[in-house]
Amino acid sequence: MMKKFLWGSVCAFMIGFVVSGQELSNYIDHTDKFLNTHVENGRVKYADIKKDPKGLWDALQMARTISVSKSDSSNYQAFWINTYNLLVIKGVIENYPIGSPLDVPDFFDKKTFRAEGIDLTLNDIENKLLRANFPNEPRFHFVLVCAGLGCPSIKDGAYRPLLLKEQLQEQTVKALNDPNFIKVDKNKVEVSQIFEWYHGDFVKNDLSLKDFINRYRKEKLPEKAILSYYPYDWSLNDKH
Repeated sequence: MMKKFLWGSVCAFMIGFVVSGQELSNYIDHTDKFLNTHVENGRVKYADIKKDPKGLWDALQMARTISVSKSDSSNYQAFWINTYNLLVIKGVIENYPIGSPLDVPDFFDKKTFRAEGIDLTLNDIENKLLRANFPNEPRFHFVLVCAGLGCPSIKDGAYRPLLLKEQLQEQTVKALNDPNFIKVDKNKVEVSQIFEWYHGDFVKNDLSLKDFINRYRKEKLPEKAILSYYPYDWSLNDKH
């Protein structure tokens, strides 16, 4: 009898695990299709989504009940990166047309969204769930997209657990080689205020900010480069 009970418990656990994994896979597939349809060249077709938001609502409805453990870092990170980007889009279209996410009071700090069964702000996802739990992963800053043109461009597809390392690397390389994001004029180099606001994330292990940027640059910054920060562009990353 005990053997039957134990075997039944194991089967129930395994079934629960498979269902949970399948739910996450379905969510990511749905998110991938949505972003592939509504993102072009790093900009979002907000007007089209406003007219027909079903794909967005369906994805976020899935996110409400999915549970991911931070011990499984790839699943956890992929889920919350995708969810952050979808919730930013949701926040925009609920107030669209707007010229900037900052046109919406407390867009990042106080406006709450329900995901994984709890209420969170966008800053909660970025700072408490991702940065706090994975303090040695600065590449989050190049995949979490705040709806402003000053942010690295949004990917036209979902982040997937099995591809996440490669995707984080790809998006970081893309941003740090973008002449509009890292502006080089001989020894004068202007960089995004992201590097100012989150400076500590980039200079760990005795790295300088220049060292961090050069790690991902195809053409290294000049040896005598003097870095400064250019003003952040909060204009909406809208695809008209």
